[in-house]
Amino acid sequence: MTAATPRAGAGPETTEVPPGPPAPRQAQDPRTPVARSLTRALPVAPALVLLLLFLAGPIAYCAYIAFTDLQLTGQAHSSFVGLANFRRAFGDEEFLNAVWLTLVFTVVSSLLGQNTLGLALATLMQRASKPVRTLTGGIVITAWVLPEVVAGFLLYAFFRREGTLNAILDWLHLPSQNWLFTLPILAVSFANVWRGTAFSMLVYSAALNEIPQEITEAAEVDGAGGWRRMWHITLPMIRRSIGTNLMLNTLQTLSVFGLIWVMTRGGPGNKSQTLPLFMYEQAFQNSMIGYGTAVALLLLLVGSLFSLVYLRLLRTEV
Repeated sequence: MTAATPRAGAGPETTEVPPGPPAPRQAQDPRTPVARSLTRALPVAPALVLLLLFLAGPIAYCAYIAFTDLQLTGQAHSSFVGLANFRRAFGDEEFLNAVWLTLVFTVVSSLLGQNTLGLALATLMQRASKPVRTLTGGIVITAWVLPEVVAGFLLYAFFRREGTLNAILDWLHLPSQNWLFTLPILAVSFANVWRGTAFSMLVYSAALNEIPQEITEAAEVDGAGGWRRMWHITLPMIRRSIGTNLMLNTLQTLSVFGLIWVMTRGGPGNKSQTLPLFMYEQAFQNSMIGYGTAVALLLLLVGSLFSLVYLRLLRTEV
């Protein structure tokens, strides 16, 4: 190989570099796109089968029962009745009362109670000393980990006519009353707040720890008070945590059964009968499985509507 002869007036001398060997071609996957997709889905196939068998299957069967007149006893065969169960529900005053009490119970105990108190506790514990944080967290979490039936019995003993609350009011020379008779829905709402606030507190504690300290310190140096920092800095930065907490708390509150059943059994009369208790009464006490399942589907629809609202709030802002 000889060096190339430079031309007159050309730049610095250059030499020709022989081309290297061609790059090896990558082997193409002979499988079709469908076969590759099936191969990727193979590891999750057992979980998918279990979900279809134990989740989607029962839901589909319940949806079918809701359109029949199936009864628990005294019936040999069931028949398809279409939308009769749903029309009956919307014409039933007891069902409408249960819907109203469910909304009151959810708003008071979840949206206002657990959410607000959990955020307040998480904020206060950010500035508290370690012994105070440990003691407060231990007390709140203990109420959360108690079984629902045990928590219901403790709150029943607290609110009953001869219970702890009236004993405290008598000692303070304040008027007492039978709280489970005069204000049953508020009593069970307070019980749900007492039991479920720990979850909100843990969610908001984790969210507050993720806020950069520099931002808070800069706002404090600029003269922003505590409420202004909370409204303009803290709440916008934990917006997604607020939406997630509200969605999970709402869905859990809509399905509360054991706590109310132990404390009031939906009474007196139907003054604390939420949709889960109304559904249980119709399906298992009145033996109308089809009607009770239709109420369960309506409760599922209410939970889905709440979820759609919260998912809308969780969408990333453009």
